[in-house]
Amino acid sequence: MSKNLDGLPLSDRLAREIRSLLISGELAPGQRLSEAAFSERFDVSRNSLREAFRLLTKDGLVRHEANRGVFVAVPNMATIIDIYRVRRMVECGALRQSWPRHTAVAVMHEAVEKAKRGREALDWVDVGSSNMRFHAAVVDLADSTRLSEFYERIAAELRLGFGLLANPEQLHAPFVELNENILRLVEDGKANEAAAEMEVYLTLSERTVLKSLERHGE
Repeated sequence: MSKNLDGLPLSDRLAREIRSLLISGELAPGQRLSEAAFSERFDVSRNSLREAFRLLTKDGLVRHEANRGVFVAVPNMATIIDIYRVRRMVECGALRQSWPRHTAVAVMHEAVEKAKRGREALDWVDVGSSNMRFHAAVVDLADSTRLSEFYERIAAELRLGFGLLANPEQLHAPFVELNENILRLVEDGKANEAAAEMEVYLTLSERTVLKSLERHGE
């Protein structure tokens, strides 16, 4: 999901790369982030890494604990509710102005096909990552770099919420077809119908996540 990072300060590039790890599900909620390991992984100084962590802390994606280190944030129910509120505004709005031949539609199609393959392999982490790519492409339909970059931060928080669930299959399996339905509506030029379908989708997804968090005590 990482976009072109050329021209950004090193700390911003690092923050974007770490955010991509969150979105992909490689980093889990509550996980401690080792300065030594990440400095070696990205071949950067610890000072640069600390500045990246500061930026991610500002976004609510990591937290610093005195004398303990830096940890991946753990979303709560209020955070999830707010994320879905934002998603409805952004994703449904993008779909209402969608164009069947937009380049993002091809990305949506690829994400749906990859999710199907992941489902067949019972690889729910991969299905979740494909789902994230699908919805990022939906936002890209709006042709706004600022909106896409904003959504990238929201997506990272959302994936952390998914990471708290004990049964990822329950969350991701039903939504592969729903994504495909939305894709078909966009391809058929039925923008308003696609937006309405997304509204239903997000309501169902939100309820699924909140119920799971409630069962597992957040």
